Amino acid sequence: MKERGSIDPDMVVDEIMRKWPATVAVVLRYRMHCVGCPIGTFHTVAEACREHQINETDFLADLESAVRAGR
Repeated sequence: MKERGSIDPDMVVDEIMRKWPATVAVVLRYRMHCVGCPIGTFHTVAEACREHQINETDFLADLESAVRAGR
């Protein structure tokens, strides 16, 4: 069972950035252009990682770290 508030690969990228603003820095660090992108409003983390050829496990771990740190 996933922890309450944890990020799931099926969550929409825009929703994550709105709910946890600290994740925007992670998205930018991975050079993903999801910030302000109209596709980000319906693109899931899994889809975005595939599209940008990013390791999903690493990306999710970095998103979770940002959420925990509250940066």
